[in-house]
Amino acid sequence: MLLLGCIKEVSDYELAISLPNSLSGFVPVTQISEAYSKLLTKQVAQGELMEELNSLPDMYSPGTLVRCIVTSIEKRDDGRRSVKLSIDPKKVNKGLNSIALAAGMLLSGSVLSVEDHGYLIDIGVTGTHAFLPHQKAKNYIKAVKKGPDLKIGQNLNCLIVEVKNEGRVVCLSIDRSEVAASIATERQNWALSNLLPGLVVKARVQKVGPLGMKLTFLSYFTGIVDFMHMDSEKSMSYSPDQVVKACVLSVHPTSRVVRLTLRPPFLHPGGAPRQLPGQRMGAVLEEATVKTFYKQFGAVFELDDGTLAFARLKHLSKTRKSFKPGAFKEGCKHKCRIIDYSLMDEMCIVSLKHQIIEARFLQYQDIHTGDVVQGKVLSLKPIGMQVKVADGIRGLVPSLHLSDVILKQPEKKYNIGDEVKCRVLECNPGGKKLILTLKKSLVQSKLPVLSNYEDAKPGLITHGFVVCAREFGCIVKFYNDVKGLVPKNELGSEPISCPDKVFYEGQVLKVMVLKCEPQQERLLLSFRLSSKPGPEDKWKCTPKEKQEVKYQIGEIVDVKILKKKDNGLEVSILEDEDNVVAWIPMLHLSDFVATSKLLWHCLQEGDVLPRVMYLSAKGEHIILSRKSAVISAVQEEQVVRSFSEIQPGMLLTGYVRNVMPFGVFVEFPFGVTGLAPKVSMSDKFVTDTKDHFVVGQTVIAKVMSIDEEKQRVLLNLKVSECSSGDSAAESFALLNHYFKERKEIRDLLRRGEPSICELVPGKRVHLVVQDVREDGSALFGGSSVTGLTVTASRYHLGDKNITPGEKRKTLVLHVDALTSEVYVSLREELLKQKPKRVSMRSVFGFVCFCSS
Repeated sequence: MLLLGCIKEVSDYELAISLPNSLSGFVPVTQISEAYSKLLTKQVAQGELMEELNSLPDMYSPGTLVRCIVTSIEKRDDGRRSVKLSIDPKKVNKGLNSIALAAGMLLSGSVLSVEDHGYLIDIGVTGTHAFLPHQKAKNYIKAVKKGPDLKIGQNLNCLIVEVKNEGRVVCLSIDRSEVAASIATERQNWALSNLLPGLVVKARVQKVGPLGMKLTFLSYFTGIVDFMHMDSEKSMSYSPDQVVKACVLSVHPTSRVVRLTLRPPFLHPGGAPRQLPGQRMGAVLEEATVKTFYKQFGAVFELDDGTLAFARLKHLSKTRKSFKPGAFKEGCKHKCRIIDYSLMDEMCIVSLKHQIIEARFLQYQDIHTGDVVQGKVLSLKPIGMQVKVADGIRGLVPSLHLSDVILKQPEKKYNIGDEVKCRVLECNPGGKKLILTLKKSLVQSKLPVLSNYEDAKPGLITHGFVVCAREFGCIVKFYNDVKGLVPKNELGSEPISCPDKVFYEGQVLKVMVLKCEPQQERLLLSFRLSSKPGPEDKWKCTPKEKQEVKYQIGEIVDVKILKKKDNGLEVSILEDEDNVVAWIPMLHLSDFVATSKLLWHCLQEGDVLPRVMYLSAKGEHIILSRKSAVISAVQEEQVVRSFSEIQPGMLLTGYVRNVMPFGVFVEFPFGVTGLAPKVSMSDKFVTDTKDHFVVGQTVIAKVMSIDEEKQRVLLNLKVSECSSGDSAAESFALLNHYFKERKEIRDLLRRGEPSICELVPGKRVHLVVQDVREDGSALFGGSSVTGLTVTASRYHLGDKNITPGEKRKTLVLHVDALTSEVYVSLREELLKQKPKRVSMRSVFGFVCFCSS
């Protein structure tokens, strides 16, 4: 079904679309256009940001009209239906062909590429090349204010100016004045199979009824205008044979029903419907006047400012039995509340239900951090409890926050449907994210709510909860992810030698602010409530010369992440009065390159990393390393501290500094560097050095020879030459450490991407088909894979014929946490196999994180 919609909200991952008759739908980021999807796939494959790929907020704005096609309708957990849409021209314009194209036609297009003299536009017609000159786009670009150029994937309302070579080449315009003046005519040979929403036509009134009217247009088309889409100022003056201007709203391919609108903002292509002022949403109106009552649908009201509003039948009374039609005669007044706004109908949506009028929350924007709310338990999952706060508003109580103490079996305390009293820890209306706590100490606390660093004034006493207890002290978190450090000397009036034995994760305690630096988001705290703030100079960084002499290579420290940057982490060294700042390159987070990238992806600012080694001081930075093999080599004195200590035959642990066509440079702790020539890199024949090693990779190298005069070291990296003798023990130790790091990654992922942790190879999952691609592969979705891209290749669909909207049983083959991609199979021979009982179950869980 084709529909005209209006963009209501824009996020990085989808467009929320307002549809006619108070409906709404969503366009996923993968349904923008074919060119945009290819850029997304390329970016995921490369693992780095691409300059030509713009985010959805960079291209789209609320209030813009777009042509959509329904791709699927899914049933959500709460019983409501979710409409999935696409604005891809290849799907929206699939009824058009090159022969049908004619000058004056208005259709959807998407920017395919940027050329010297204009833009290539994808209009979804096979065999047709569409070109938009710069001159025809200049005024539009200036008006939308989205940058100096159109962007790949940007959806456009295009007017065909010229058709050449029997439709193989067309010239377009998006000039607002030209588009606005466009009217569909009989000469353009429109057919029901390719009729598009958004076309403005001249129509003749055929019949007028109480719920709308029937029109004829383009000679032989018939369409319907319902009561919500008549021009309110002329609704009583329409008569048969009257000629009116109308806009196509929707085309249903099966029932062949065409719906139109007579509302003024839609009668000029490219126009924009009126929007509701932000302060009106949720407003309670004491007197709204009934204008018209429709016994099958609801009532239209006139509000205090003269605008119209619509209330569905179910919103006119508490129950169907209590409904009294006599109370909704024209002129009757009622108290109501604005609960939504339909951009496509240009009407407020109101409710007369007492419980909605008195409701404290209607949308996420109504909820503030620190609010105490009542909720109903919807579900209990390993990550926590899902709570319904109001219609359309759900929150998550993480497992850590189900009680003042950690509950091993929360299902014994809570049941589905229980009423619970929670406090809001974090609310992000844009992302519709609501994090709650059930800890009584926090819910019942009368102390101030600390939700931003600016409010953390020295001397402030409030409640917080412990998220980490280590040798250096405790990390305490508050609301909105505000967190601070309680150093070891501030844990109590008496010295505490082992904080991890006194304090536990999730413990709620009173803390006092000693010092705060809001811009750096650094907070120093104390559990000694009678102590006074420390001197100002204690938190200042030391000069560089002091930092250099303070730490020695090989010294082990604990650090806290201050900032995440593209190539590493900026950290502060804990247990240091001067708060020394250091740097951990991304490739020094692990001995394994793939694990380094995953760790960087999972870690967050404020996290604490234990046992990190001081490696060197380069420029203005102290360089730290978390490579276990390198740390072990230093601690076991299997290193050389200078060139003079190197001897041929030595086995040294280091890391690849550079990969050149002629060989690999390897750096060792204390700054010694050597070269492994191409012939000594591998037991296999080496064609391209980059196929064998990558920068940052941990290696064991054997010293072949040294040149004292030129201070050069030649190395051998062949596996057959670099074993100490017990290769099996070395391999198992390395594998064991690899699995330990994978477990750490899994634990970190549970915080922000819990759904990916539940998926392991071999698991059977019921998913809904979202799309079948041209290459035969398919995309899947479902509540268990929210935020993930789930794909089945053509081979793994087997002989099954699938269509969007179907629910299918699938088998998880592979999970890539770095790209949030999941690969599944529908092949019967795999689904029928009984899951094997494997003692090393963790192996399956960790393999899914591999990323090369």
